[in-house]
This record gives sequence, C-alpha cells and structure tokens, in this order.
Amino acid sequence: MQSPGRRSVVDVAFQGALTAEPAAASRARTLTKLRVTDNAFRHITRAAAVGVLVILGGVILSLFAGALPAFRAFGLNFLVQESWNPVTEKFGAFAPIYGTIMTSFIAMAIAVPLGLLITLFLTELCPLWLRRPIGIAIELLAGIPSIIYGIWGLFVFAPFLQQYVQPALIDTFGHVPVLSSLFAGPPYGIGVLTAGLILAIMVLPFVTSVSRDVFEAVPPVLKEAAYGLGCTTWEVVRYVVLPYTRVGVIGGVMLGLGRALGETMAVTFVIGNAHRVSSSLIAPGTTISATIANEFTEAVGDLYTSSLIALGFLLFVITFIVLAAARYLLARIERRIG
Repeated sequence: MQSPGRRSVVDVAFQGALTAEPAAASRARTLTKLRVTDNAFRHITRAAAVGVLVILGGVILSLFAGALPAFRAFGLNFLVQESWNPVTEKFGAFAPIYGTIMTSFIAMAIAVPLGLLITLFLTELCPLWLRRPIGIAIELLAGIPSIIYGIWGLFVFAPFLQQYVQPALIDTFGHVPVLSSLFAGPPYGIGVLTAGLILAIMVLPFVTSVSRDVFEAVPPVLKEAAYGLGCTTWEVVRYVVLPYTRVGVIGGVMLGLGRALGETMAVTFVIGNAHRVSSSLIAPGTTISATIANEFTEAVGDLYTSSLIALGFLLFVITFIVLAAARYLLARIERRIG
C-alpha cells in the first residue's frame, strides 16, 4: 500500500490537469475580453473620424443651400460686383473678399518673419534665464480675447497710427510712382492696414509657439555635428533646423493664416466697415467675417440673408483653397527632396 506522504505520478498529473484547466479558461476569457475591447476601440475611433466628415459635409451643404438663392439671383457677378446695397437688393462679394485677402496677407507678411526670428532667438541664442519669460509673454498673447484686441486697436492703436504713422507714410511714399497709391488719402487711423497689423499681433503667438516646439524637437546631435564642421549659427539654422522642421513650420503658418482669415471682432472694430475696394491700404474696407457680424442681425428678406450666407460659403471655399495649396506645395517639396 502506498504511504500517505507520497503521491503517485498519476495523482500529480491529475492535479496538474485540474490546475491547468482553470488557467487555460482564464487565459481564454482574458483574450476574449481584450479582443472585444480592441474591437470596441476600433469602432469608436472610426465613428469619431466619420463623424468629423459628416459634420463637415453638413456644414458645407447647409451653407450651399442657404447661399443658393443669392447665386441664382446674381450668378458669377456676385464674385466681382463691388456694390452692397440692401435697399435695392444689389449685393456683391468683391469688396469683402478683397478685404479678407489683403488683411490676411498683411498679417502673414509681418507675423511669419517676426515669429520665426523670435523662435530662432528663443531656441538658439536666448539666455536660459530670459527664455521662459519671453515664451510665457508670447503665449499670453494667444489667450487674449479678440474683442480686447479690437477695443485696444480702436482706442489706442488707431489714434497712434492716425497721428504718427500714417502721416509719415503719406509724406514718405507720396511721390513714389507705385507706392503713392498704396498710401493715398487722409489718415483715418482705421482701415485695411490697421486691421492687418492687429491680425499680425494676433497671429504671432500661433506661428511662434508651433515653430518653437518643432525647433526644439530637432535632434541635438545634428546641430552639434554641424557646429563641429565649423558652421555658424545661421548656417546651422538654414541647413539643419529649417529643412528638418519645414513641415511643422508650414503647419504653424497655416494655423495662423486660418486665424487671420476667419477673425471677426478685432477686424470689425478697426477696418472701417466700408463696402468698397481701394488701392490705398490706409482707406477703410471690410472683410467677409466683419460683414456677416455687422449685418446678419439686421438682414431683412431672403435675398439679403442668402447673400450673407453666400459670403460665409465663400470664406469656407477660400480657406479650403489656401490649405489645399499649402498641402500641394509641401508635397512637391517632399518629392523634390526625396
């Protein structure tokens, strides 16, 4: 007879089988739970992505449906007609389109070089004790509400331009053949140039913040190797930093351009809200967003309302074209570099 203190091989194997069966069942349950969780996560993320497309498509369709009466009434003349007369119901989008493009161009022409210079100083040349205060100050500019920029621009910045800057521009360029038309007329203080400068201040934090993040992501070994070969700081920036970060820099520029194209309240305060096209940058003008903000609550009649919705649809189209052109340009750069 087998002693109680000893177990046979059969008993040990049987006990192992009993233990392995719950372990295998537990492992199967765990795998099933993970599979269900993974499938649920996949469906949720897919639904979120499709939801964005559905919302975007709904916005496009609603804008187009609302703008259809204006497009039927005016046709392509709506894009090139300057007059905007609610009394006679003659509406044209040329003046708002022109003002939107000009103010955005002025803003980006100022904000992009200045933002890149600030970024290069912060990442390459700035002392450590000064880097954080400047970075915080720039980020605070992005947190200021647009209406505060508008109030400051109307009561502080515009009088300063009217008294000091615009008269100096008129006197300096008044006799230059081409530039005289850009700075012609009385110094109102408000106008397209003022709106462009306000937009430049508002866009600057976006360009600077994104550029700083991508510049700091450059591997230090690449810059150290360039310095080891005897490159100057400018050469390191030109041949190492900028090529490595061009995608991020373009993304920051596009983010700032989107803010400039769609800005409403700050521009409404300082642009003058005049539905006319002038070659002078110091003359009053208007933008698409400013026109909608000023007149949508006062729009009486289906054609008037449809014309304002058509302006919103055109702003959407302009933004889409600009972003698509930027992506195409970036793709060509990538193919050329390989």
